[in-house]
Amino acid sequence: MNISERAAGGVTIVEVEGRITIQDGADEFHAFLRRVLHQRRFNVVLNLERVPYIDSTALGAIVRAYTTATRLGGTVKLLHVTGRVQELLVITRLAAVFDSFDAEADAVRSFGAVGA
Repeated sequence: MNISERAAGGVTIVEVEGRITIQDGADEFHAFLRRVLHQRRFNVVLNLERVPYIDSTALGAIVRAYTTATRLGGTVKLLHVTGRVQELLVITRLAAVFDSFDAEADAVRSFGAVGA
């Protein structure tokens, strides 16, 4: 698994590539998201286009990041959710919780003035 980040206005885009499971970097993924939030960057877009699979550990990290960001006045949104990941979100009923986008510009724009 590889993780990188970049800024788009006031939004942090987190690019993830590879499986995110307890064996394949879920702890690293969780620590990365924690670090982003600790740096007071509460508006986050997770680009999951190159993530074929996540397990419950990774899903928990995403939920914790979302909860923390929301509590602090921001949020976590999803971009390019792949089939298996989308299935997991639907099964866990989290698809209704997360805003999900197919275009990065739309995801950034959804934050309003912060993302401008």
